[in-house]
Amino acid sequence: MKKTTESDSKYNALEKMSVTELLININNEDKTVPLAIEKVLPKIEKLVKVIVKQMQQGGRLFYMGAGTSGRLGIVDASECPPTYGVPQGMVIGLIAGGDKAIRKAVEFAEDDTQQGWKDLQQHKINPKDVVIGIAASGSTPYVIGALEACNKNNITTACIVCNKGSKVAKTAKHKIEVVVGPEFVTGSTRMKSGTAQKLVLNMISTAVMIKLGRVKGNKMVDMQLSNNKLVDRGTLMVAKELKIPYKKANELLLKHGSVRKAVEAGQTNK
Repeated sequence: MKKTTESDSKYNALEKMSVTELLININNEDKTVPLAIEKVLPKIEKLVKVIVKQMQQGGRLFYMGAGTSGRLGIVDASECPPTYGVPQGMVIGLIAGGDKAIRKAVEFAEDDTQQGWKDLQQHKINPKDVVIGIAASGSTPYVIGALEACNKNNITTACIVCNKGSKVAKTAKHKIEVVVGPEFVTGSTRMKSGTAQKLVLNMISTAVMIKLGRVKGNKMVDMQLSNNKLVDRGTLMVAKELKIPYKKANELLLKHGSVRKAVEAGQTNK
């Protein structure tokens, strides 16, 4: 069965297109991605609820992939601590070939069916955790091997793939199949497939963190104050919530280290 992600592009003679034509056509293809995701929202909802339940019991969330898919998982995982103030290691991204593969492709790393499980064991994987395999093709051996081992060890498995009926999807207990169709450049899954994976990862981690109480109203009240922009944003949030001057809000924020704690302290002292 031919993979949709490997099907010929709907466009031809790309090298003869003007820059304007290239951009318009790429943009038109990109517009189809959210519509493809819309079709699988119930599947994403079910998975989010499972992750929240597991994390409330002390579980962690793992993303696993190779190439673009692995990098996207690492990006999403690495942004959770600064955005939501959760501990490092609560959301973990693993990539075939290890950390050096983040910047440079490691030849044949994704073809090792044993390494994924070995990588998970380095983190003392256990049945409280959830493992999401990310693979546009749905055929990545690194991911398949890891998910199979997880299933045998009673660990919740899920996947984000861009083909129907793939080996990865057949292995995962919770499957999210976002079929975005042929890429603009044939087989270049860093394009629509990568965009789809990124959007789904955004949905999963954001919804999970909100349900774990890491957002108040619509604000990132537990964000890490890691640069001046974020300190300023946090100060404005505290000032608005407590209806106090900027300077006083800034003092409170720097003293207590987070918007949530600063607001709680300000309310207690009123």
